[in-house]
Amino acid sequence: MNKVHVKTGDEVVVINGKYRGKRGKVMQVSPSEGKVIVEGVNIVTKHVKPRKMGEPGGLIKAESALYADKVQLICPKCGRPTRVGHKIDANGKKVRTCKKSDCLAEF
Repeated sequence: MNKVHVKTGDEVVVINGKYRGKRGKVMQVSPSEGKVIVEGVNIVTKHVKPRKMGEPGGLIKAESALYADKVQLICPKCGRPTRVGHKIDANGKKVRTCKKSDCLAEF
């Protein structure tokens, strides 16, 4: 099983590619593929066929997966893109930390 540095619900920024600089919330994480789906990023058009009577078909815009390497977590305290560090807190629990030298927040 592969590990991914972001979790569902994290605020991230895209650091590479067509959507560089766009911010969004992680909607879904797929560790086996190493991909994430970010809200409002990597929009694709899908052709959908109506399945039931009265259900509309046509073109639907939806978010597509992109590699987790292309996103960087945004620190909730300082609001800047950061790498994720890990440390053990006083309760013996593993927590993620901001790697910026002037922030070092836990989240």
